[in-house]
Amino acid sequence: MRAVALQADLIVFVSDIWQTTCTALRDGDEGFLIDSPVYPEELRALPDVLEHAGFPVSGLLATHGDWDHLLGRLAFPGASLGCAESTADRLAAEPGAAQRKLRAFDEEHYVDGRSPLALGNLQALPVPGSLELGPAHELELHRTEGHTADGVAYWAPLAGVLVCGDYLSPVELPMLGNGGSLDAYRETLTRLRPLVELAAWVVPGHGNPLEHDRALDLWEEDAAYLQQLAQDPAASAPPRSRSSPTQKRIHADNLARIAPAD
Repeated sequence: MRAVALQADLIVFVSDIWQTTCTALRDGDEGFLIDSPVYPEELRALPDVLEHAGFPVSGLLATHGDWDHLLGRLAFPGASLGCAESTADRLAAEPGAAQRKLRAFDEEHYVDGRSPLALGNLQALPVPGSLELGPAHELELHRTEGHTADGVAYWAPLAGVLVCGDYLSPVELPMLGNGGSLDAYRETLTRLRPLVELAAWVVPGHGNPLEHDRALDLWEEDAAYLQQLAQDPAASAPPRSRSSPTQKRIHADNLARIAPAD
């Protein structure tokens, strides 16, 4: 796991698997941890690293309900976990799904000794909405659907930081996951555009944090890919920057999801 200190009030951790990000934001003696790294040793290291850096964890937040973004409780078992109402509804409708997928990951990758994931009572947050962060900061909550049917992006105006979940990734093609849709994904990109234009930093769910110009370039690239996917799926293809075999598989999965039913 890499730790990247971007500003005095911002640290981003990047997991060794899938480059899953975990963002620590603070103001004074209050702070939030958004999403999570994946491996047990990464989660065990978080409390000591954040304490040494002077980052309090007043609560945990998740951008959406995919299991690899829900593991903060394994590092801070006593902390509350907040998420969009849409994510709380999704997890309530899929009891135990995140835990089963985590166990399947651990079995596949020979990960041993992990404590069970206990999500407990979630704090369902209205979106759009806002959260106070210390005396000077506020987090704005913005809807993000398309990758999945649920989700929220967190915008910290004073810090100029957008934590957007599984959008605008430098390492992952736009992915229409379970419950996601092409139209909703394009609408989310449209909603995020004004925030990207204001942001000093954009933290995607997977991949290194993006400076302003790089985030705008990725927005254009993703928007063009999705437009091509909508207008002429047969002629669509991943952009050159993300055309590895894995990205081509994601593209094939996207095509299968938008194909008309027989």
